[in-house]
Amino acid sequence: MLTLPTPDARLESYRLTGTPLIPRAPQVALTRTAFAAAHVVSDPLRERNPWDTRPAVDWEATLAFRQGLWDQGVGLAEAMDTAQRGMGVDWPTAKDLAERTMAAARAHPLKPRVASGAGTDQHPLSALTTRDAILAAYEEQVEALEAAGSQVILMATKALPAIGATPEDYRFVYRRLIDGAAQPVILHWLGEMFDPALAGYWGCPSVEEASDFVLSLIAENPAKVDGIKISLLDQAHEEAFRARLPAGVRLYTGDDFNYAPLIEGDGTHYSHALLGIFAAIAPAASQALEALAQGDSATYHRLLAPTVPLSREIFRAPTRFYKAGIAFLAWLNGSQRHFIMPAGFQSSRDISHYAQVFRLADQAGLLSQPDLAVARMKLLCQMHGIEQG
Repeated sequence: MLTLPTPDARLESYRLTGTPLIPRAPQVALTRTAFAAAHVVSDPLRERNPWDTRPAVDWEATLAFRQGLWDQGVGLAEAMDTAQRGMGVDWPTAKDLAERTMAAARAHPLKPRVASGAGTDQHPLSALTTRDAILAAYEEQVEALEAAGSQVILMATKALPAIGATPEDYRFVYRRLIDGAAQPVILHWLGEMFDPALAGYWGCPSVEEASDFVLSLIAENPAKVDGIKISLLDQAHEEAFRARLPAGVRLYTGDDFNYAPLIEGDGTHYSHALLGIFAAIAPAASQALEALAQGDSATYHRLLAPTVPLSREIFRAPTRFYKAGIAFLAWLNGSQRHFIMPAGFQSSRDISHYAQVFRLADQAGLLSQPDLAVARMKLLCQMHGIEQG
């Protein structure tokens, strides 16, 4: 029995009710591509001035977490915003992360898919004042990731909105990147709810006009676009957008609120997945996708339905703080020894939020080591002045 806080500042007793899912590999080939965007595990014993210097990474725990995802048949979206790019993790650390991950992926028996994020964050915005400078920054990162053997995700950059880039500026940058990539890229449309600095991305005043622009950009060379990840938390928009994509170009949902119906599809079109929440719900996600591949829609929804309230809590506004919930669940489940994040990012959420994540993870069967999870939740509560019986 635990004593947990509620959002209205009350305390209530809580007892575990869920049956933990056992992580395992799928028994059939999946019919949806699934990338989980994974976080970075900090090494708090080596951290020095965490707000001002490169983060100290626990590489063993960071790579072990990725191994666990791969063991369940899930691919990896590496060095993305889930890994705190620009929010504690800098480009040199991200590059090191991608190189280490690719070496581990090559050694893994399932030969998992890995795609890594290329951006412009090796330079401050003050140095990226022209589209040529932004393109050069992107190309530097693309070259490094391709040298490591990774597929490339062209992450949304804050630099283009910062200079008031027009659609033609976006076309100039993205055309060169897409056409010059060694293998088909994944585009990345991240909404301002994830990062306010990305408002007005693609240089268009409305989502409708931005959609038309991106579709025209893809249509100019669809063979070099594997797919596009859309994270706008708008199911209707995603369904309409994916129906307009050229044949062979995937829609990777980044909608952490509506992923279950989007991945299942409408009978004609469906979305693949590139989701931060999949790192937190991997056993449910993997086994649900297995059921979907077997035509078992009932089991698919039974497994994913209880994960949706959990995901909505983790990604609730301000959505950009969702990474704390991902790391919190990794700590509860024994994937890391502590709940410390680069730049102290664990402080971005309050104790009532973590208590609700705990409850919802239990109810979704996602506390894999219940006794450990309870002990750690009690410790976190005690650190917030909530005594436990």
